[in-house]
Amino acid sequence: MNAWWDENSLAVEESPVLEQISSIEKTADLHIHTNFSDSTSTPKETAEESYAAGLSCISITDHDTLDGIYPTQLAARKFAIEVIAGIELSAALNDKDIHILGYLVDCHNEIFNNELSIVQDARIERMRQMIEKLKPLGIDNINLEEVCALSQSKSVGRPHLASVLLQKGWVSSLREAFDKYLGEGCPAYVEKYRMTPARAIELIRQAGGVAVLAHPMITNRDELIPSFVEAGLQGIEVYYPNYSSNTISFYEGVARKYHLIMTGGSDAHGQAKDNTFIGKVKVPYSVVQQLKEAAK
Repeated sequence: MNAWWDENSLAVEESPVLEQISSIEKTADLHIHTNFSDSTSTPKETAEESYAAGLSCISITDHDTLDGIYPTQLAARKFAIEVIAGIELSAALNDKDIHILGYLVDCHNEIFNNELSIVQDARIERMRQMIEKLKPLGIDNINLEEVCALSQSKSVGRPHLASVLLQKGWVSSLREAFDKYLGEGCPAYVEKYRMTPARAIELIRQAGGVAVLAHPMITNRDELIPSFVEAGLQGIEVYYPNYSSNTISFYEGVARKYHLIMTGGSDAHGQAKDNTFIGKVKVPYSVVQQLKEAAK
């Protein structure tokens, strides 16, 4: 499914009261997933939880799809929460996953949407292969349609297959599904299609968006950051759940060194991800303003 909405038509109209709130007091969570990729949270639940967290702005950054943005914008209107377009693109370099966040991309951009279609088709083919690899292991009662049905878009992934394995009693937990069958090096694992980080940055920039390195403390390839900056990287996700003040301070220094926008977010996945939730990480609204300025 390709994006077809007019994002401008859903811009939040600030009330006189909201206009009096300074950008310092307003907060944003710029890394949230919905059930249009691998979260358990619907757009409605996402909007409600964002309101409960006191957020003024959120970004939906589903994996390799834009389809969850418009439904969340609709759900968030009643709460006067601004929802900016976002995405988390799957990339890799030297067999290392490196995710690139894209903010304020043009959801109508033909080149961007064509590339997403390629990635999404590859996700479905990967899932078909993984299901086939489970059959020699005795797990022959899972079909592609039921796995894909767990995602509201074509952005299907291993967490969806893990959920079906759990539902059918083949494992006792999602973690066991990965440890026993789906993790790298396990019998049902299949490599996924991933573009290079430079290509991800290029696609985001040509679609009018702002390219940001996701959770560098997890990626742990700091030596590559200069090459990403050279490729057009504009920001880095400095503020991320459950990391020490020393780690945060380190990436603040990296951001200052390379003149990168310092973003942050909870990386919330509903019940699919432990130890984080919408609003666990908040950044000042001034970060949103920096992203908007960079996107001009």
